[in-house]
Amino acid sequence: MNDAAPMDAALLATAEAFALPYYAEAHRAYHNAEHVRAVLHALDSRQVLTPVLALAVWGHDLIYDPRKHDNEQRSADVFDGWLTQQGAPADLGADIHALILATRHAEPATTRAEALLIDADLSILGADAEAFAAYDAAIRREYGHVPGLLYRVGRKKILRGFLERERIFTTPEFAGLEAQARVNLAGTIAKL
Repeated sequence: MNDAAPMDAALLATAEAFALPYYAEAHRAYHNAEHVRAVLHALDSRQVLTPVLALAVWGHDLIYDPRKHDNEQRSADVFDGWLTQQGAPADLGADIHALILATRHAEPATTRAEALLIDADLSILGADAEAFAAYDAAIRREYGHVPGLLYRVGRKKILRGFLERERIFTTPEFAGLEAQARVNLAGTIAKL
């Protein structure tokens, strides 16, 4: 990560203004601006939020179509194009691109910044039972086009994937969420 790149509040504010219309799309019940702000808060409250991470958070779910499987790639591409238009250095764009792709949750993080972003993005899994239930209901609304049986099968597979990991949260800053996340995931899988 190149946090030494010149960053200022203006670029972050411009990123927010650029991203907000994407996060306001009507089909988003969970992957919206509230989610982005929750991820920012999760990082900031642990005193690990950097300008690069903040930009990656704003870019990580720009494109969100529950019918597609390339949302992170498309989000990274759109945000990279926007950063280029803003005159951001190429290495900054590359760093943010890699961070956004890390939120696919398909592979282990390769940098501390990726690990922090992944953990912050998944922090809802370790939320209290009420917040987790609201998240789970919002995800179901986003996948309203999927018939019940198919949704339950797919959702179980995804949640089991997290539950079967040796550790869901890989950074010390988020390790305290592990036990509650396992309770939440196991409870939801049992209900599906």
